[in-house]
Amino acid sequence: MLHNRAKFETYINSTLLIQLKQLTTYTYYIDAQPLDFLQTSAILSASMKILIVEDDHDLAHALKESLIAGNYSVDIASDGGEGSFLGKSYDYDAILLDYSLPKKDGLVVCKDIRATGKSTPIIFLTVIDTIETKVAAFNNGADDYMVKPFSFEELHARLKAIHRRPAARTEKGLLTAGDIILDLDSHTVHRAGKAIHLTKKEFGVLEYLLRHKGTVVSRVLIMEYVWSADSDILSNTIETHIRNIRQKLKLPGKADVIKNIAGHGYVMTP
Repeated sequence: MLHNRAKFETYINSTLLIQLKQLTTYTYYIDAQPLDFLQTSAILSASMKILIVEDDHDLAHALKESLIAGNYSVDIASDGGEGSFLGKSYDYDAILLDYSLPKKDGLVVCKDIRATGKSTPIIFLTVIDTIETKVAAFNNGADDYMVKPFSFEELHARLKAIHRRPAARTEKGLLTAGDIILDLDSHTVHRAGKAIHLTKKEFGVLEYLLRHKGTVVSRVLIMEYVWSADSDILSNTIETHIRNIRQKLKLPGKADVIKNIAGHGYVMTP
């Protein structure tokens, strides 16, 4: 059942208003070229794709409106059977899962998805607030658990926190972007089948960008990931390494996949 719907609708309207204000306030640039609002939104949010598994029609669509306002793309499943099928068949950045559902309950849906080997983050959204159900959810693969009624603002914050986590390694230990393949096990990089020779630090920078593909990452975050805390590096070190990586990845007819976001950092385009 829908709880505190007026609060939900108020938040949705507030979110839309904030988005409109941002439209007139901020301008972002890629390689010194101004971006329009939709381009900026797509890059900064990386268009996370969310699956909502919720049998309450009103709540599901209130959630969808709020997420779309936050530049997410959204699919909805109205029962556990459909949710299990979609979660197993398609790749999502996160799944919002009710506990009590028709056909299959949320716990079974969570088990079904995990049984396929998928590590998609799953957040339970439910009115059930007992230690037993929380423990069962986490023991069967849940990543987070929120009790209804909940704050949309908090949900957005939790989704953003999930998005900041490094991408999980694939079974083969590969990170990819288009025709670029970075092998974590053999410590090699190829583009369009051609071996790309990188230094250890360049490899680390490229790895970090690939792990956060589609997400803007700052110079500070790259520095913290690749260099030790006591390293004494120059202010232009990151720029130098990015320039070297770009040069080495540059092949005839191939686009530059590392973009500058002025004042924010870099993004590896999918």
